[in-house]
Amino acid sequence: MTDVGDARSGQAGVGPAAEFRLHVLSDYALLADGERGILVGPRGEFVWMCAPRWDSDAVFSALIGGAGVYAVTPAERSFVWGGYYEPGTLIWHSRWVTTSQVIECREALGMPGDPHTAVALRRIQAIDGDTQVRVFFDPRAGFGQHQPSGITQAGGAWTARCGPLYLRWTGAAGAAPRRGGGLQAVITVPAGRHHDLVLEVSDRPLGGKPPDPGMAWQAARAAWEQAVPELTGTIADRDARHAYAVMRGLTSASGGMAAAATTSLPERAEQGRNYDYRYAWIRDQCFSGQAVAAAGPYPLLDTAVGFVTERILADGPQLKPAYTVGGGAVPGERRLHLPGYPGGSDMAGNRVSRQFQLDAFGETLLLLAAAARHDRLDREHWRAAEAAVAAIQKRGGDADAGIWELGEQRWAHSRLICVAGLRAISAAAPAGQGAAWSGLADGLLAEVSAGCLHPSGRWQRAPGDGRIDAALLLPTLRGATPAGDPRALATLAAAKAELGRDGYLYRYRPDDRPLGEAEGAFLLCGFAMALALHQQGRAVEAARWFERNRAACGPPGLLTEEYDIVQRQARGNAPQAFVHAMLLESAQRLAAPWPSPDRPLPYPRRPI
Repeated sequence: MTDVGDARSGQAGVGPAAEFRLHVLSDYALLADGERGILVGPRGEFVWMCAPRWDSDAVFSALIGGAGVYAVTPAERSFVWGGYYEPGTLIWHSRWVTTSQVIECREALGMPGDPHTAVALRRIQAIDGDTQVRVFFDPRAGFGQHQPSGITQAGGAWTARCGPLYLRWTGAAGAAPRRGGGLQAVITVPAGRHHDLVLEVSDRPLGGKPPDPGMAWQAARAAWEQAVPELTGTIADRDARHAYAVMRGLTSASGGMAAAATTSLPERAEQGRNYDYRYAWIRDQCFSGQAVAAAGPYPLLDTAVGFVTERILADGPQLKPAYTVGGGAVPGERRLHLPGYPGGSDMAGNRVSRQFQLDAFGETLLLLAAAARHDRLDREHWRAAEAAVAAIQKRGGDADAGIWELGEQRWAHSRLICVAGLRAISAAAPAGQGAAWSGLADGLLAEVSAGCLHPSGRWQRAPGDGRIDAALLLPTLRGATPAGDPRALATLAAAKAELGRDGYLYRYRPDDRPLGEAEGAFLLCGFAMALALHQQGRAVEAARWFERNRAACGPPGLLTEEYDIVQRQARGNAPQAFVHAMLLESAQRLAAPWPSPDRPLPYPRRPI
């Protein structure tokens, strides 16, 4: 290994920071272990990593204009990039074809993830000849505020402090200091061999020996094999399993699932729509659990039920829309004083904790009912069901922020999802209690019908807001009304006609501008349309919508919240958990006829 120092590397605009320019979002791969994630770019650069937890400050933040880089990239300047995940994992292979050879770098976060210490594994593989790569290592904790300090080497391991973090880096004993900060090296790997790099990042002092790379790789592979089921029998087995792996990678040992790995990525350039999604939304958690339940009683169903149960038993009618993945309060918004991703800004924290979202109680009941079908509920879970019903009784008439987190209204979707949740859980409850809960659903449905029925016969967004909203497809999918209900049929037709474009679906019309000028198509809604058409027996149309929306990704197969139809680009934070949940559910449900009313899904009854 030899130093590749360049006297110019510390100058502005020259060196690693200038070399690793940002790419479109669909080019980035995700490494994740449940506690945190890394985004890896086409040149082998880590552009995003928060440590030790999802919502911690970033140690690599180039994605939103911060400092720091950790890159393994071909020494040859001319190459084309590709990559792939090992099936059922978030173990990624960066693959480069140069003018003379093929190089791969196998990349992962060690599994199972430790809440305090991240272990980033990188294995450089010489595929067809002696291989040479350049390595740059320059972590900057606190979104770029802290340079490494106290850098020392002993026994082949580099150690340093970086703000509040402790670092240890092995596999690059011959690296040399880089002008401007950090370390750099050239690594040569003989043909047919490999070379390992291991980075540990912790909020605690790193004692003991560094991890053995071979054992760490074996443990990571074994953990993924245990965590992700095969998922055969869907209409898209590979993508369905990948969606499960993404959701698993975003799910902490505490059970909380980060809505996305990132913050501040713009939904629309220069429109101020930049949010921090590194937290666990109750709704998203319920979506993921229901999607998994459609495929089978797999572990992510139990983790979703456990997390939501704890939160609703603790907070009852004051349930927050989102929490940290550990169940704590989401901090308020703050600016980071960074340039941001092009077209976006820089933001940490989220104001969601100040909101009330009624539909979270309905989604909770739908999740618990889905778990009941698999006989996965215990007495604590049934207590959570009672708490959710009580919250609907108390707050069902209140205005709320709704699924799209807008101004407070008596949103039709919020209340109809509560109707669906009440109907679903009543089918699993003891007869007397089930009848009472079903009666509550009937009363709430009558109220929505009185205030949110459009003159055309479809549902409208809220009293006084006659617009169509794609979210209004969801209540019928979940059983608020029968599939053949005239209101449901009219809503489906209106959503498809007024919000659909080229096989994608927008949420609603925010103003008089043409669709697509205000925001991108919403992939969650596109999969909801596929499910709604399938529910109506329109199988060919449903498959077309499914195929269109699942293709809105790049080589890593990761889906964001929105999709720019005109520019064919991913928009918003990446990857978006609830989009992968809906992909999984759609892949499973489209593989068989929708259950008919005379053959409902089974609910084992349990005493409460």
